[in-house]
Amino acid sequence: MSATYAHGNPHRRSAVAGLLGRWDRSVFDAVATHEWPGAEPVLPRLSRSANHGLLWFGVAAGVAVLGRGARSRRAAVRGVASLAAASAAINTVGKRSVRRARPLLDAVPVIRQLKRQPFTTSFPSGHAASAAAFATGVALESKGWGAVVAPVAASVAFSRVYTGVHYPSDVLAGAALGVIAAFAVRGLSPTRSQFPAPTFPRAEAPELPHGEGLVIVVNQRAGSADSAALVREALPLAEIVECGPGELGPAAEKAAERCLALGVIGGDGTINRVAAVAAGRKVPLAVFPGGTFNHFAYDLGIETYQDTCRALAGGEAVQVDLGRFTPGPADADGRPGLFLNTFSLGVYPELVNIREHWSPRIGSWPAGVLAAVRVLRRGRPLDAEVDGRRHPLWLLFAGNGIYQRMGPTPGHRQDLADGLLDVRVVHGGRWPGLRLVAAALAGPLSRSPVHAARQLHRIRITGLAPGTPLAYDGEVGEAPPELLVEKEAGALTVYRPRVLR
Repeated sequence: MSATYAHGNPHRRSAVAGLLGRWDRSVFDAVATHEWPGAEPVLPRLSRSANHGLLWFGVAAGVAVLGRGARSRRAAVRGVASLAAASAAINTVGKRSVRRARPLLDAVPVIRQLKRQPFTTSFPSGHAASAAAFATGVALESKGWGAVVAPVAASVAFSRVYTGVHYPSDVLAGAALGVIAAFAVRGLSPTRSQFPAPTFPRAEAPELPHGEGLVIVVNQRAGSADSAALVREALPLAEIVECGPGELGPAAEKAAERCLALGVIGGDGTINRVAAVAAGRKVPLAVFPGGTFNHFAYDLGIETYQDTCRALAGGEAVQVDLGRFTPGPADADGRPGLFLNTFSLGVYPELVNIREHWSPRIGSWPAGVLAAVRVLRRGRPLDAEVDGRRHPLWLLFAGNGIYQRMGPTPGHRQDLADGLLDVRVVHGGRWPGLRLVAAALAGPLSRSPVHAARQLHRIRITGLAPGTPLAYDGEVGEAPPELLVEKEAGALTVYRPRVLR
């Protein structure tokens, strides 16, 4: 065999490279010499706005705010994460692998040229990679927002050729790398659509297409005013009762006496209080997400009020489990406490207390970060006896159902009627922050000197000191000296459409 073929036919590679180079220059010159109506005042500015990803950060904020739903927020986060992955790949590997010079600007009209020319190598296009990664990441989570973002991303990619800073092949290669980066992020952090469709035991519930016979309790302080107006328009015959946080229980009890179904608008804490009444009175519950956190509704598959309205119209409902801890908080007169999502002891109740103190002043997310920093710096392990063995603990977490992993942390539950508690313990010791992160990364089934995770039907906790805080569904109370945490299988009937959009 000749040396030419032994080394992969360099003549053929040279011919392909030459053909690609001629095509690049031909298309580049055609774009430069063509008149593009309306492009001159738009594309150069659009290209500059995408520097350092600023355009996409702004678009992500717009998607999260205007979308007003969990899917929109997830789409925004996934888009930014995909952009970050693409930028890292381009800047650490891509730009250094092929040191291609930028195109000559002789054929590009001066009015199109950027005022500040990039100084990095031409191949591949970082702007095209970021645009494609962001748009693909958004589309993988929300096809609707993906369709909105895609034309903007395509315009940014084209603007790089239009302004003369890239050859077409630079843009195509960058876009391809961006798409790959978005799918790589999805591999590490799956979308909900990748998980199998959840199955729930079906339940009997009355059909209430216009809301007749439905009484909806609204927490006035949960930021639910806009949601209540939308629900009132969609269900004109429903009765809506607005009350403060301290009146939720009594209001729900009175509503349950005269309704065919009990509704609730608010976050997880509000839903918890109304769900306890619905379960006790054996009436179906209609959940309308309207709080800062809506984990129960989203895990149920309800992301907007329209989902619940469709279920009400068809009388479609399912049975779900409730978590129960006995006795309940010290102020519950010995009654059991119920939780839809999670129960916890240790650093998390302290974190919730600090977050609730600061959130009215600086917002929920900044308050959460501040609370985490304070708790991890000043917190002390909890001393408790769990199923007969004494432990110093940073955290004891019990989830109502097994939490599936969506990336490095527990994300959501596929089955709200599995009869199991997702119990996770972080043992006491130095570096609580690292221990908590290690427990999250380990997933729902693990055991080590730092943490342990098991799937149980019940767990007994004793030896708690007076004044020990506990948290359930974002609410904080005082724990009794001993607790039994267990499940009530199929205790709650909830409206849920058979087919989710």
